[in-house]
Amino acid sequence: MRAIIAAVAAFTLLASTAAAEPRVTAAHGVAMHGDAKYGPDFAHFDYADPNAPKGGSVRLAAIGTFDTFNPYTLKGVAAAGIGTVFETLTTHALDEAFSEYGLLAETIEMPEDRSWVAFTLRAEARWHDGKPVTPEDVIFSLKVLKTDGHPFYRAYFANLAEAEKTGPRTVRFTFSGGENRELPLIAGQLPILPRHYWEGRDFTKTTLDPPLGSGPYRVRDFEPGRSVTYERVKDYWGADLPVNRGTNNFDVIRYDYYRDTTVALEAFKAGEYDFRQENVSKNWATAYESPALRRGLFKQEEIRHQRPTGMQAFVFNTRRPLFADARVRRALAHAFDFEWTNKNLFYGQYARTESYFSNSELASTGLPGPEELKILEPFRGRIPDQVFTGEYHPPSTGGPGGLRANLRRAVELLKEAGWAFKERRLVHGETGQAFEFEILLVQPTFERIVLPFVRNLERLGITVRVRTVDPSQYQNRLDAFDFDMVVSSIGQSLSPGNEQRDFWSAASADTPGGRNLIGIKDPVVDALVDMVIAAPDRDSLIHRTRALDRVLLWGHYVIPHWHIRSFRVAYWDLFGRPETTPKYGLCFVCWWVDSAKAATLEAERGKR
Repeated sequence: MRAIIAAVAAFTLLASTAAAEPRVTAAHGVAMHGDAKYGPDFAHFDYADPNAPKGGSVRLAAIGTFDTFNPYTLKGVAAAGIGTVFETLTTHALDEAFSEYGLLAETIEMPEDRSWVAFTLRAEARWHDGKPVTPEDVIFSLKVLKTDGHPFYRAYFANLAEAEKTGPRTVRFTFSGGENRELPLIAGQLPILPRHYWEGRDFTKTTLDPPLGSGPYRVRDFEPGRSVTYERVKDYWGADLPVNRGTNNFDVIRYDYYRDTTVALEAFKAGEYDFRQENVSKNWATAYESPALRRGLFKQEEIRHQRPTGMQAFVFNTRRPLFADARVRRALAHAFDFEWTNKNLFYGQYARTESYFSNSELASTGLPGPEELKILEPFRGRIPDQVFTGEYHPPSTGGPGGLRANLRRAVELLKEAGWAFKERRLVHGETGQAFEFEILLVQPTFERIVLPFVRNLERLGITVRVRTVDPSQYQNRLDAFDFDMVVSSIGQSLSPGNEQRDFWSAASADTPGGRNLIGIKDPVVDALVDMVIAAPDRDSLIHRTRALDRVLLWGHYVIPHWHIRSFRVAYWDLFGRPETTPKYGLCFVCWWVDSAKAATLEAERGKR
């Protein structure tokens, strides 16, 4: 009888223990919410052509200079294209909101509550020197990036508490920081670096030693600051993986550096490089006209997409006392005449941006709905009342009175904030300080947009200096938050998560090199960011992101610019590309050199 009782007790204990432990599954891929689109036996991504031919060379352009092949530290300017040398545990699909599939990792194992994740490396994964990629490399990578890496990586991987080897090819990550469904996917995005290469080297220093990687390309040759050439690794270990089929088709990729975008555009029209994405509307409308375009030797094409366009804007540095008052920031927004700018400078090509998550279902619209109100109500009194009562729209000159009415409203707001006119200058009523600041730029092409804005500010008695500096100095000043106002783009994905901490958190505001350029230090924003990260499903993610969007918009931290819903590309007619373009990306790595087109183009060029 005692034996029976003991057996029953043991069985009960085992059953209760099993019930308490979350079910663990191993998979080829993982989605942030819901199921991944591609099953375990998928052959290739739908937007890649598995029969794409390999071969040929492509020439691309970069602006400024470079002085390092290590893209993972704060020091230096990394060479364009260096990311093709390195790989991560997983890679994402460009036709899904946020799904990751095994790259270096063969399987992804995690419990239902996503409290940890384990990756089993592919047995065939190799560094370019032929040595296998090991769990020790993964553990080293996490440690070195969190210790000596760029502040972005320290913040992004902060909740990857530890990585430990649990099998011959398996690494398990444990997490910190509470509930966070995104962490298994973030762990998969960890760049994996070769421990045996970096041991004995200073990871924090710039280096022009061609790095050792495991990716589809390696550095072939370079001229410091002038050009860098990559060659496709002929025996690349991952060439036949489903996630890679139909991609990485060029044998050689060369980047040539140009002083600025104006010079680079002229070089493109002269045939000095092959492919270009255009971001300047005036250029797109007028600057490509040439005999080569009329002869069809190169093409201009707009390729529609459904990716979030994020927020490009004039960004205030709220660390500056001048911009600490939201009324001042709101006043200056009234001096930017988007309607005039779009008509006269952009040929009517753009839409005004009214959300940090524009062109997506994550953007806030109208008044907060019931689900958003549940999120926002606990913060009432600590956020602007307009979050509850109004739909955010940036100031427009399209209404009665146009710019003149906007400037009158700006004067009212500035007076409320303690500013007054004295001898045609705006000064602070208590300190007598004149209202002066600098707009820091990195591209001369933006001066034509900034200068009309400056003239409008001068009508308010504000003195503005516009300073354009070289890319290295610009980056150094951004890293040190040494600016008053800059033009910046805050990109967003369809599945916002941990990167939001780098954009908005108080911790990032004090971290040199962090992306919280604005300098936001708001416990409410921190709390909303945590809620976004912890969203258990897609619906809650949408509502929480919209709530965060509203609070940021009514904080008047930026003066929103504009966006466009197409990739504007110009390319010499030597390429083939898949029939399907992914919804959320261009996937230039899916293109290839069409040998017949290349021969025809070469013959036509010879007729000049």
